[in-house]
Amino acid sequence: MGEKEEKSKISDLRVGMENVNLVVRVLEASEPRVVQTKNGPRTLSEAVVGDETGKIKLTLWGKLAGTVKEGQVVEITNAWTTAYKGKVQLNAGSKSEVKEAPDSEAPAADQIPDNTPSAPQQQRGFRGGGGRRGGRGRRFGGRRESGEGGEEE
Repeated sequence: MGEKEEKSKISDLRVGMENVNLVVRVLEASEPRVVQTKNGPRTLSEAVVGDETGKIKLTLWGKLAGTVKEGQVVEITNAWTTAYKGKVQLNAGSKSEVKEAPDSEAPAADQIPDNTPSAPQQQRGFRGGGGRRGGRGRRFGGRRESGEGGEEE
């Protein structure tokens, strides 16, 4: 637990990543709003954040909505990525942390390139589905060749 989390760069982000940690500058920030989801109403705010490798849309969910301001440098821990409109999107929610970081840890806004990671078409909306979080279906996804459960009788 005491070990330092590895920091990602925006250019390294891909759809379906979890436990993402990075330091970014907030380039734009919106006010919180309530949206309807399949799980009922949720509060969120959106921001565009960047580092020396590019920019990405950040959605802040629940208690984190509205916690960042334009120009601020923040350290985000335990975020995850999804795909939205063909681009990788960064998300921070109840298990994430967003805290202010020293201004020197991210480039000035005019030094941030306009690169945004793209999401491959086949991974639209993908956020895992296996691994440690559990998932749907069988662990290895294959069919058993013989017997019902593979147990000896």
